[in-house]
Amino acid sequence: MKIIRYPKKETWQEILQRPMFETVDLTKTVSAILDEVKLNGDNALRQFTKQFDGVEIGEILVSEAEFVEAENRVSAELKFAIQHAKSNIEKFHLSQIEEIKRVETTEGVMCWRKSVAIEKVGLYIPAGTAPLFSTVLMLAIPAKIAGCREIILCSPPDKNGKIDDVILYTARLCGTTKVFKIGGVQAVGAMAYGTETVPNVYKIFGPGNQYVTAAKQIVSQTGVAIDMPAGPSEVAV
Repeated sequence: MKIIRYPKKETWQEILQRPMFETVDLTKTVSAILDEVKLNGDNALRQFTKQFDGVEIGEILVSEAEFVEAENRVSAELKFAIQHAKSNIEKFHLSQIEEIKRVETTEGVMCWRKSVAIEKVGLYIPAGTAPLFSTVLMLAIPAKIAGCREIILCSPPDKNGKIDDVILYTARLCGTTKVFKIGGVQAVGAMAYGTETVPNVYKIFGPGNQYVTAAKQIVSQTGVAIDMPAGPSEVAV
């Protein structure tokens, strides 16, 4: 970690400068991957998983046996912590459910506002050096409470072709309907366009690197909705 102590005021702007990316080349690369997924479906997913994640995957969909094996490998202590976090997050989001209030604006004319769940949503969960099972909790729980009928989840596989055990355990606990062993731009494309195995969704949620963020922004121009693009994390102590 780079530590800067008591910098001079004239250096503040340079120190606070955000990292810049070459967006033209980034967009071309991401668009090419998305086009390939749209055209070739599951075959493209396997190709890019081998290219970017360094592993050949057979079945893209996580099986019931894989869920059971993952749950058995998660410690009891961690399971308790995740269940406790789930309870807290549920309490918060349940409090956001609004009571429907009908108002008669004119005799015989009733008006009201009603929240309706998005039928199909896709969650992108990064893995890599730090599998973000906390993101599963924060995305899947409100989707379940809202009443989304289909909640699919994509997360990149490790070198053994497996999704992180804790991510799988948390995904099952929080009510996801299907989990797929794909990550990166190709996962966003699969959720946006659909493939032989991965169903398309109406809105994609979840953080990712600059490639995933660019992919979400590109597919949002063709009909699928996205959440806010992820920015840099900032922590102050």
